[in-house]
Parts: sequence; C-alpha cells; structure tokens
Amino acid sequence: MQIEVAQADMVETYRTLVEVVTPRPIAWVTSIDREGRVNLAPFSFFNAFGANPPVVVFSPTNRRNGTKKDTLLNVEATGEFVLNAAVAPLAEQVNLSSTELPPGASEVELTGLSLLPSTRVSVPRIAESPVHLECLVRQILPVGDGPLAANLVIGEVVVIHIDDRVLGPSGRVDPRKLGTIARLGGEDYCRTTDLFSMKRPS
Repeated sequence: MQIEVAQADMVETYRTLVEVVTPRPIAWVTSIDREGRVNLAPFSFFNAFGANPPVVVFSPTNRRNGTKKDTLLNVEATGEFVLNAAVAPLAEQVNLSSTELPPGASEVELTGLSLLPSTRVSVPRIAESPVHLECLVRQILPVGDGPLAANLVIGEVVVIHIDDRVLGPSGRVDPRKLGTIARLGGEDYCRTTDLFSMKRPS
C-alpha cells in the first residue's frame, strides 16, 4: 500500500496515521471556561518534549465540521490546563469523557468522577487519577485550518502531583503500578503491562 496524501481522502489519511503511529499516550485534560465550568476530554496526540522548562504538547484537532473543541477554546481563554494520568482502572471513564456534550455540560458528572483543587492553576484535577501535571500555556500553534487541522497546545508544567501508591522501592514511578493506557487505531487501546528493559549504550 502507498498513500499519496495530496490525493487521498482526509479522513482516511487521519485513520491511517493513527493506526501506524502507535501506541499514543493519552492527555486526559481538565480545563475551565470563562465561567469556571470544568471540561474533561482525552487527546491521543500528546507527549512530553523537554525538561528545561518541562514542556508537554497536546493537540485538540478541529472537529470534522471545522469548529474548535471546547478544550481548545478553554485553554485559549484561560491559559491553563491540567493533564491527568489515563490509567487502566479508569479506562471506561477516559473513553466516556470523549462524548461530545453541549458547551458547559460536565463530562466530570457524566463519568461520575470527582475533582480536587490544584495548587498553581485555577483548573481542578481528577481526584481518582494518580498523577496530575498542572500546566500554563506557553503557546498555541495552529497547523492548517478546517476539519481535523491540528492545534498544538504547548504547556509548561509548573507542578507535578504523584500518588505515593505508584512509586517503587527506589522512590521513582513504577510503570507497573502506574498502569497507563494508550491509543492504537480505531477503537483499540493497549496497557503498559507488557514491559521489557534494555540498558542504554554507553
């Protein structure tokens, strides 16, 4: 198979891209609008990209009708967000929080989750998640326009919260205890339970 992107159907290109770029970690983002209403949504275009300062990037792509998602509108308005760890025991809630609700409706209520206040940003955290990254928006970079266009939200991490229960004997995060999930293509996910280790070359 070979796909010439310029001649391909946009949705098919998107589907192929998310099938081959795998696994993708999930940014489970809480944000608030100007009225302080909390939005919760997962995004699998996400990763960490530096440590000085610590930077994360996620992309709420435009909807298929070309409009902006609530999360993007919220971070544009407030300049803040929180990344909550998407972990296996909360997989159903992660998936449910992707439901398209009317603006202002609460995915937190829909999922039955609860909130904790943050310490440096006004956006609350998901209490049931074991890790939270409080972030300030450094830049929002639109790439393209119209349906499925990217919007790279670059956030500086200002506070990291880690539940002691996911720490190993060394005091570092144990990936087996953290148990994050990741996106594959279509409706498929994976768990970070099939682990192996290799020493880095000197």
